Amino acid sequence: MAAKISTYLARWTIYVPVVAVAALALTWGRDLAAALVIVSAALLAGAVLAAVHHAEVVAHKVGEPFGSLVLAVAVTVIEVALIVTLMISGGEKTQSLARDTVFAAVMITCNGILGLSLLVGAIRRRIAVFNPEGTGGALAAVATVATLSLVLPSFTTSRPGPQFSPAQLVFAAVASLGLYLLFVTVQTRRHRDYFLPITTAGEVIDEEEHVDPPTARAALTSVGLLLVALIAVVGLAKGVSPAIESAVAGAGLPQSVVGVIIALLVLLPETIAAVRAAARDRIQTSLNLALGSAMASIGLTIPAIAIAMIWLDGPLLLGLGGTQMVLLALTVVVGTLTVVPGRANVLQGGIHVGLLAVFLFLAASP
Repeated sequence: MAAKISTYLARWTIYVPVVAVAALALTWGRDLAAALVIVSAALLAGAVLAAVHHAEVVAHKVGEPFGSLVLAVAVTVIEVALIVTLMISGGEKTQSLARDTVFAAVMITCNGILGLSLLVGAIRRRIAVFNPEGTGGALAAVATVATLSLVLPSFTTSRPGPQFSPAQLVFAAVASLGLYLLFVTVQTRRHRDYFLPITTAGEVIDEEEHVDPPTARAALTSVGLLLVALIAVVGLAKGVSPAIESAVAGAGLPQSVVGVIIALLVLLPETIAAVRAAARDRIQTSLNLALGSAMASIGLTIPAIAIAMIWLDGPLLLGLGGTQMVLLALTVVVGTLTVVPGRANVLQGGIHVGLLAVFLFLAASP
């Protein structure tokens, strides 16, 4: 009996997404009572953890850097769907939701996930080693699309306020998507070796050691369950979002905090997967997840929002404020100094985590 219970518990990653989708179907479109909000939040957390598990199974099957790409795109789909869904039903208060969420995603990935990964790797091996060519190129791509999509709208003059004109928005969307596709091509084809994990001696690791890859059937099953888990995450997050917005308003916090919470929520799978990879001495995999997610967050979200604006009313506020621009510039400068040597210790990791703490504090107390 104990063995059977243990087997059932070990298969929770199969049951939880299915139960979460069933709960989503039963609660969709309804105002949730406090008890249902708690249950939905618990199922949401379980669906996120299940998504991490199934994404890692798929990643192990396809190998690096394709595995990091799978999880980055999957998480970005969550983000885009959640932003668009909330903008459709949120009115004027969601005009800056895309900007707040994307900027929060950039700060969380480039400081939080990257910093935690370096800390875990440096504590384990004293020095965290990675490939500066691939990581540096990824950081350059993130800095470019972030400036194009989030900084320039504050300086253009075609429209009042921090927003693009329709033509400028289309150009930014096409340019962001084009740069993202170029980044993916370089990462997976032309210079794939730049994004493979390396040992402290500088040797490339092209395969997972000591663990056989999952079968094709197991990988396909995980793909299906990953999609189910992502649907549950998006739907349940939308269900609990009114409670989040009410809590933010009740605490007297700025509306932009909602975007930060959304980004923290959808990037939880990336964070867990990156820290696990760092604990296995796969720092490059962790950095692929961090910077790849930042790149996907901008390169896919901005085009999706641009298309959605055909049906959405009101302006789309994309330009950052002065404080946010300073944090973005500091993140790019510190990130450059971190990745250029190809080696980092606990100091660099701690600095990035500290920058995330500054961002979170200023988001709550601007």
